[in-house]
Amino acid sequence: MRLIFMGTPEFAVPALRALADRHEVVAVYCQPPRPAGRGHRPRPCPVQAAAEARGLTVRHPASLRDPDEQAALAALGAEIAVVAAYGLILPRAVLEAPARGCLNIHASLLPRWRGAAPIHRAVMAGDAETGICIMQMEPGLDTGPVLLREATPIGPADTTGDLHDRLAEMGARLAVAALDRLDSLVAAPQRGEGVTYAHKIDKAEARVDWTRPATEVDRHIRGLSPFPGAWCEAGAERLKLLRCVVAPADSAAPAGRILHAGPGRLVVACGEGAVEILEAQRPGRRPMPAEELLRGLAMKPGTTLH
Repeated sequence: MRLIFMGTPEFAVPALRALADRHEVVAVYCQPPRPAGRGHRPRPCPVQAAAEARGLTVRHPASLRDPDEQAALAALGAEIAVVAAYGLILPRAVLEAPARGCLNIHASLLPRWRGAAPIHRAVMAGDAETGICIMQMEPGLDTGPVLLREATPIGPADTTGDLHDRLAEMGARLAVAALDRLDSLVAAPQRGEGVTYAHKIDKAEARVDWTRPATEVDRHIRGLSPFPGAWCEAGAERLKLLRCVVAPADSAAPAGRILHAGPGRLVVACGEGAVEILEAQRPGRRPMPAEELLRGLAMKPGTTLH
């Protein structure tokens, strides 16, 4: 099929590669390069880099509301468009330009977690499972009927990063399957009940609140790992927390109090129970296991993280 691919982050790259292996990708749409690094030089997004490595045509308009941009997209004569975390709203004229419409690879089990951050929110909410839906796009926010869906469990140690990688590969596989079976698939309208919205992650919500129960602190840390990263203050240093597990608490210590700090274990009291930090990151350093962290950062039982 002649198709347009629309996506921006690393999540969309496996789908682009899988579809380009089987179909004619007439253009790839993604977000414009952004300043990055110490020199603040424009850096192409992961999808642009992957597309250019294959010699594909890349377009990155600032908006698709411009009639000229809409006409240019329609002139491509695509049979279908596949969208994965593109980051721009598609006006009706764009949705209707491909002969067979637009399909979206969405990382949740719709109608749960419509919106911008479905993986983060599923982990933070303590969902038992999440998945991928291949959805026919319409003007509403992730409201279209679903062609294919597949679930995957959220394990007790899974971070958003873990699920991101798993779901990206699942999305690529299901997108290929959807195009292979497009003539035989029946789109199922989404249920009216069970709708939730995965609002964009605000960095202001990343600070750990140790007064919450350990199960909630655990989900908060795993749900924001690796980006933007839940954090706390250890003395004068901001510490990003990346992996943890709920741990038995043998005392009614104040929230944030370090219960154990070695050998190789960092256990912190919460409002109820405790969590053991398995991996963390100091400013300007790489992520490291708790054992290595404790060798370089003085943290003693009885002190408090804020």
